[in-house]
Amino acid sequence: MKIAKVSLARASLQYEWRRYLPAIFAVAFSGLLVLVQAALMIGMFATTAVYIDKTGADLWVGFPGTMSIDQGQPVSDDVEAFLHMHPEVKQVEAFQWGQGQWRQPGLGKVAVFLIGVLTHADSLVMREVLTPEAKKLLNEPNSILIDEADQEKLNATVGDYAEINGNRVKIVALTQDLKALGGVNVVASITTVRNLDASLKSSDEVAYFVVKLKNPAYAEIVRDQLKPTGSLKRYEIWTKDEFSMMSTLFWLFESGAGIGFLFSTIIAMVVGTVITSQTLMAAVAAAIKEYATLRALGVVFVKLKFVVLEQSLWVGVIGLIISFVLSFSLIWLAQVNYVPVGLNFSLVLLVAISVMAVALFSGLLALRQLKKADPAALLR
Repeated sequence: MKIAKVSLARASLQYEWRRYLPAIFAVAFSGLLVLVQAALMIGMFATTAVYIDKTGADLWVGFPGTMSIDQGQPVSDDVEAFLHMHPEVKQVEAFQWGQGQWRQPGLGKVAVFLIGVLTHADSLVMREVLTPEAKKLLNEPNSILIDEADQEKLNATVGDYAEINGNRVKIVALTQDLKALGGVNVVASITTVRNLDASLKSSDEVAYFVVKLKNPAYAEIVRDQLKPTGSLKRYEIWTKDEFSMMSTLFWLFESGAGIGFLFSTIIAMVVGTVITSQTLMAAVAAAIKEYATLRALGVVFVKLKFVVLEQSLWVGVIGLIISFVLSFSLIWLAQVNYVPVGLNFSLVLLVAISVMAVALFSGLLALRQLKKADPAALLR
């Protein structure tokens, strides 16, 4: 009996597939909209934390109350000596942050973020995107690196000269995966950054100190031990993951994009549910005589409900497959064109659960049509 029930649900989908096609497309495009939109949003706001994620540090030390890395304020340089005193600390390094205006002949002003790094081969800042050769090139005064994705935006490439805050600079190499949100990332030595940003010239203070531990597994323990005590705090300390997440969430919700995404996701889910449920209800209504016949043959009403729910489950599965194929294709296309996108297993799983919930809830709404499957209707 169980086998017959499964066969009925699948057979109706196979032979009456045109009836269910709108529901499948509704589910597929609901999932497509949510997944692509989420990937774009995560990718876009993850660029705010790219400086943290691409740096080989376990701890970050900055000004108290800092909510995002772009809000860095000067931290006293004597903090560095204090950090070195902890026995688990292997390396401490300055992260200099500055801002400026890029000017190029034939191009208007472009806002740039200046990232100051140490130029020796073992330096921590931006370790994952800077090769030792590229760092060595930064020893030349006013030499800079830009991201390959920003060449067209800046109308410049390796070997070209430009101006930042009125200072002549030379592009000596390119970086990858270093796009910025609301500007362009420019990497230079700490000395060059202080020369380009006039507000940094009069002080040895830096925006952050980054810390490499002998054993990264002790990051939270060392963070707690290095936390300043008392009401007057000179600095605040975070693990790498904490600071990265804090920066991303700050931009996500403070900019209003997170609320916008939540609202559009609800709209996509509601539209998908309405279309899918209406399509399933129409399919049940069209087959109402067949259901009435089954009831006349002794099939109980509960088992007919399971047939409809199984149909909605298969609609969800097929729609989900179509959704993933289209979504991954679009995300790949975005990556090829340097559009920042972020995708992980948790996000994919969450979208899959949401899409299946839409399909099953639509099936539950469609059950109302089954009440019309009365065997007496066959005699009318």
